[in-house]
Amino acid sequence: MKKLLVLIFVLSSGLALAQKNITVSDIYEKGTFRQESVYNVNWMNDGKYYSALEDNKVQKIDVENGEVVETLVDGNELEPALNIRSYTFSVDEQKLLLATEVNYIYRRSFTAQYYVYNLEDESLTPLSENPQMYATFSPDASKVAYVFENNIYIFDLESEETTQVTSDGKINEIINGGSDWVYEEEFYITKTFYWSPDGKKLAYYTMDESHVREYTLQKWNDGQLYPENYVYKYPKAGEDNSYVWISVYDLASEESVKMDIGEEKDQYIPRVQWTKNSNLLSIIRMNRRQNILEILHANASTGESKVVLKEESETYVALNYCDDLTYTNDGKYFIHSSEMDGFKHLYLYTLDGKLVRQITEGDWEVVSIVGIDQGNSTIYYISTENSPLDRSFYSIKMNGKKKQLLGEKMGVTRINMSNDFEYYLKYYSNPTTPNQVSLHQTKGNKKLVTLKDNKNYKAITEEFGFVEKEYFTFKTSEDVELNGYFLKPANFDASKEYPVIVYQYSGPGSQQVQNGWSGSHFNWHQMMTQKGYVIAVIDPRGTGGRGEAFKKITYRQLGKYETKDMIEAGKYLASLDYIDSERVGIWGWSYGGYMAGNVILDGADIYNAAVSVAMVSNWRYYDTIYTERYMDTPQNNPNGYDDNSPLSKVEKLEDPYLVIHGTGDDNVHVQHTVVYQDALLEAGKQFDLFYYPDRTHGIGEDGARPHLFRMMTDWWLENL
Repeated sequence: MKKLLVLIFVLSSGLALAQKNITVSDIYEKGTFRQESVYNVNWMNDGKYYSALEDNKVQKIDVENGEVVETLVDGNELEPALNIRSYTFSVDEQKLLLATEVNYIYRRSFTAQYYVYNLEDESLTPLSENPQMYATFSPDASKVAYVFENNIYIFDLESEETTQVTSDGKINEIINGGSDWVYEEEFYITKTFYWSPDGKKLAYYTMDESHVREYTLQKWNDGQLYPENYVYKYPKAGEDNSYVWISVYDLASEESVKMDIGEEKDQYIPRVQWTKNSNLLSIIRMNRRQNILEILHANASTGESKVVLKEESETYVALNYCDDLTYTNDGKYFIHSSEMDGFKHLYLYTLDGKLVRQITEGDWEVVSIVGIDQGNSTIYYISTENSPLDRSFYSIKMNGKKKQLLGEKMGVTRINMSNDFEYYLKYYSNPTTPNQVSLHQTKGNKKLVTLKDNKNYKAITEEFGFVEKEYFTFKTSEDVELNGYFLKPANFDASKEYPVIVYQYSGPGSQQVQNGWSGSHFNWHQMMTQKGYVIAVIDPRGTGGRGEAFKKITYRQLGKYETKDMIEAGKYLASLDYIDSERVGIWGWSYGGYMAGNVILDGADIYNAAVSVAMVSNWRYYDTIYTERYMDTPQNNPNGYDDNSPLSKVEKLEDPYLVIHGTGDDNVHVQHTVVYQDALLEAGKQFDLFYYPDRTHGIGEDGARPHLFRMMTDWWLENL
């Protein structure tokens, strides 16, 4: 018996020694833990094929076996040769718009040199010698509209003549066909022009940002003797926004007509789209507080408009309502989402805004619409019906009947469906299964083939000793149940005590705790378990997946309830026998950095160390659209801004604290950290600080990311 025990001990010790140590280089440089997937899938009109860009070639691929059946265009074989960065097809798939020489401006906007490639005669035509933005085919592929220096142009492919649609565009003053910084960042739109279904009209935004105050970023690493000042318009909370209006350009008359969006200038137009009628434009309008959403229908010829639907909230109307608005092909109805019953669901309206029915209902949320097969009156969507932690794939008839689960109940599913709804790619994971990509036939919900199973990746994670998520819930003193999960050291011993690092993001509607394989910074968290730490990931109040009341409790007081909940989380963790109550830390990035700053101050008796990366220090310094949606303006809610700001609590700092920021962050300006740093200095507090020159919000450029995580790893080892 003794010999057997010795043998077991030797074998287990050998296994422990054989486990590889995870390094920052493995995570951020070598790509050791990079999962396989199927990327850049662009479904073709015949749903049996999709196209993808690989090795500078646009290839046509058979979905059933993943085999390349045809190379549609090879950038290396063109004259001139092109480094293709992206492409789009014309509606008839006979032409491609190829983008090359792409230069990003902000997170989503970029300039490029566009070419039109004709598959029939293999001709290649440049749009212009000047860099263009947002090039888009007309429905009949006879023309391409694009933006250059804030003006809209239309290039005729037959005559190769260019028509200038607008002429008043000017950098940092007037924008036509594009968006300003805050619309790009918070409404997720960059291209703001739209061809009518018949291709005879072009609807477009104009933004007057001439009166919006400017922010200056200094660029240090350009090799110049003096740093360059980059100046752009950034409206901070309570400050002036751009004035926005919508016009429709008629190609035949070469004249534009303004749409009637009301006399109020201080409002938002988050979305514009054509209905199925080429003379009827749909415009979503929101007031500045973002608690009223209206759908307007405008006559594209006269500009006359009327409100067909109005929704009002005591708090705010969620932005994702805008993305679900879908008009039926028969021109009689539209589908819209709402939280009017406390959870996000789908509703059917007549074209003039009369409610026909609520399509989905229950104490769960429709996360997103996958597709609407109008021919079969079927809506495909992702929901939280099984659990707030799951994202499950369902279908339902437009009459609200015959709801069907089309995949696993538990886990996280993402769907990419073909344009004809005949096939779909399913991307699925659960806590023990990494990304699985499979092709399915919609009829009969039949799985055809697994394209990626990540068996090799899973074997690598086992070789490196990745530990499984251990989910938990706990109740706060206010009787609120919160969700979380642990990552514990592989050799975890419940009779011992461990330090714990809490990770959270905590922003409105976000969610870190889901029944999927990984999560934010998952690989680094696995590395920290090898160094003897327990990792706890927790979602406080204000986060998503649990309905309107849970999410919107933070309205006008961002940081208040989230901080309370994270302090309660710290108390819960410290009460566990296997947690060292003197070694409880917290960290986060962006909103999570803001929260880590609040928690290490208000929860100084519970938490012993914190790291804030790219943090918000006071919402007064952040942009209008995001901040005011959740906080109202600082003029109307000064206490909400200041009472829940780390700046108002600096005297409470008692513990080790590391603050990190990129000086080139155009989103959360380095100003947040500079002002915070100054307040901490004035309060006589010791803290650690690191700036990354010219790095943006993600601090991922030019070697910064591995440096950051090596530094942060060493910091935790020294301070917790």
